[in-house]
Amino acid sequence: MSANLFNLQADQIEKFRKTRIVCVGDVMLDRFIYGEVSRISPEAPIPVCRVLNETSMLGGGGNVVRNLVAIGASVDFVSVTGKDEIAKNIEILLEQLEGVTYKLVTDTSRVTTDKTRYVAAGQQLLRADKEVIFPIAEDIADAIIETVKLKLDGAGALIISDYGKGVITQTLASRLIKEASHAAKPVIVDPKAVSLRPYSGAKIVTPNLNELCQVTGRDINTNEEIIK
Repeated sequence: MSANLFNLQADQIEKFRKTRIVCVGDVMLDRFIYGEVSRISPEAPIPVCRVLNETSMLGGGGNVVRNLVAIGASVDFVSVTGKDEIAKNIEILLEQLEGVTYKLVTDTSRVTTDKTRYVAAGQQLLRADKEVIFPIAEDIADAIIETVKLKLDGAGALIISDYGKGVITQTLASRLIKEASHAAKPVIVDPKAVSLRPYSGAKIVTPNLNELCQVTGRDINTNEEIIK
């Protein structure tokens, strides 16, 4: 990387220290349970993991918030959780992030997404997911929109973080982009959909390579194919 490009990137990152971002998306708890394996279970041909310690961190849209805070931005985060212990754990982790305000809309029909990974000797043994992925109801979407309207005024941009867990419906994505457009704020989308049409009007959309292949119906392997 040239010195000029490095300095340009450093200058851009520095601007985040003066910026407030509104982020809307699926939140989840990423849990890691670490242990050691020294024997196979007599009950089934599986390893027995003796648990040594456990850590938890924000995942999904919550990880986006963590990354924004890490480069100095302030964040207004809006998401949906169930009414359960995982939601309480997520609130505790959000409270610990400096410069973050949040609105977690409670949907009693959902469980809060929880991904638990069991790890021994650097090897992941198992991942257990607790989640629902059905779309949020209209009243939940309305609550999200009302919160975003209040937050957009002092924001630099809106990020839509779609992890396919039901918070970012096609209708909600369109409504969010419309509200941001009215407020003259750019929209950045991290998509998780079989079509990019719901994100029409966004300034930047960031599919990974696999997602790009899915939404275009093409096998993409080179930079030239990506550009095309």
